[in-house]
Amino acid sequence: MKKIQSYLTVAGFFVLSIGIADARNQISIVGSSTVYPFATVVAEHFGQTSSFKTPKIESTGSGGGLKLFCAGLGIRTPDITNASRRIKQSEVDSCRENGVTEIVEVKMGYDGIVLANSKEAGVMKLGLKDIYLALAKDVPNPDGSQSFIDNPYKMWSDVNADLPKTEIMVLGPPPTSGTRDAFVELGMEGGCKKFDWVAEIKKTDKNSYKARCHSIREDGAYIETGENDNLIVQKLSVNSDAFGIFGFSFLEQNMDIVQGAMIDDVSPVFETISDG
Repeated sequence: MKKIQSYLTVAGFFVLSIGIADARNQISIVGSSTVYPFATVVAEHFGQTSSFKTPKIESTGSGGGLKLFCAGLGIRTPDITNASRRIKQSEVDSCRENGVTEIVEVKMGYDGIVLANSKEAGVMKLGLKDIYLALAKDVPNPDGSQSFIDNPYKMWSDVNADLPKTEIMVLGPPPTSGTRDAFVELGMEGGCKKFDWVAEIKKTDKNSYKARCHSIREDGAYIETGENDNLIVQKLSVNSDAFGIFGFSFLEQNMDIVQGAMIDDVSPVFETISDG
């Protein structure tokens, strides 16, 4: 019995699994909230154009979906999981321990992660370093010493004098989210390694480096909103000072309400994402 895990960014699912769920006569799919809207459309099309029932799809987050997927075989576990990242080796090991050994991973496409805010406010222009300093749990000591301190920054202007004097408030996904995994790797670490002495830590202590560069602050500046990107969009529409982190598709679907920030002078547009 094979299970399928798709990791992607712009479109995702896949019903390469006809016959997987014969015992229950319906394919069960879990996983990424970013992929969920696309998977739902494809599942409905599959149900309408085939002799099989429309697959059951649940939005659990990439990490949550893989945990369910790797729990074992049979009708109590999903047949397919979507993710906005690749499956980790630790998850492969977990699958194997539970008898899930024939995993087929299918890369479906590319996505972008955006930092967005209400269109009632101005377009934010940030650097990766600004993002790291605003959201990291620990930051390099501003006194210039090669040490870390608890993040003291409350306002965007504390991070960078050229930024607005507004409170740092970012709504984003929980640790089970593949979008968050990608954000901390591309955004947080991308800014963290702008400090040369921090980048050097990776050569001698990868665990310490990851802890410093990937850990998000827990003092209220970053607010976990669960696996619900639509909820983030709704909250941004009523709070022009807040920012949200989600997949590009949710920005594209709500361009009348929210706008994407420019990161290192790059705007979040389809062409930029498709070019890598």
